[in-house]
Amino acid sequence: MILRGDFVLTYTTLASGSSGNCALVCCGGTRLLLDAGISARRITTALKGLGVDPASLGGVLVTHEHSDHISGLATLTKQLGLPVYATAPTLRQLCYRIPFLERLCRDFAPGDGFPVGELWVTSFPTSHDAACSVGYTLAGDGSKLASATDLGRLTPEVLNAVRGCDLLVCESNHDVDWVRSGPYPYYLKERILGDRGHLSNEMGAELAALAAESGARAVVLAHLSSENNTPARARDVAARRLSAAGVDPERDLSLTVAPRKERGPVFRLERGRDVQALRPREEAVLC
Repeated sequence: MILRGDFVLTYTTLASGSSGNCALVCCGGTRLLLDAGISARRITTALKGLGVDPASLGGVLVTHEHSDHISGLATLTKQLGLPVYATAPTLRQLCYRIPFLERLCRDFAPGDGFPVGELWVTSFPTSHDAACSVGYTLAGDGSKLASATDLGRLTPEVLNAVRGCDLLVCESNHDVDWVRSGPYPYYLKERILGDRGHLSNEMGAELAALAAESGARAVVLAHLSSENNTPARARDVAARRLSAAGVDPERDLSLTVAPRKERGPVFRLERGRDVQALRPREEAVLC
């Protein structure tokens, strides 16, 4: 159970996909959003469904300025006055769009680490067609999760960040052949498949295998394309790669796919125990 005052690290996606991304990370009294790419109403409704008061949020970690990661940010920050953490180039892009945001900005350089309440947040640079995109690792109570989405390629910084994590949130955006044979215009296909685009199922599976080999107990496949992928396809590719690495995806770890338009299970990371994926009937109040 997740109890009031519990200092165990927890993670849940509120939405994940090409149409919007947002997740909640908690540890003790600290609650952070990772991106805010769905409407503020959807975010607050999902939080209340988890027993989390939106006013208790400690801030928003923004990966980059694309609309599927910030579409709810203006309304949410206006309502709640939340600090917004991002790289300086990303914050400049956000302030162009959200004039009142400047007083709420908390900038850092890619690779920096900093505390937010009971969580230690570390950023790492990612290869994506944005001003200065990053991924994050978040650590608390002796456990660590890594969120690595919107990656055009697997860089040394990304690989180093995911090593030793207990839970990996890993992009598995598309099937390469589906993109190439699909109806998208040429420029968009080149963008998706390029070094500053998105990870394919196969590349996401490589990252999942690396994390599993270095001790990850759970992998969440995330940011799936609605046009060029399916949850079954993404999971099958990852499961086959994990099996080839000697990791049984049914017994050795938890392998799941984040839902696109609704919240996923709460993942509870507890030192010395397997990561628990709690379904709605098993969840207790998070705050």
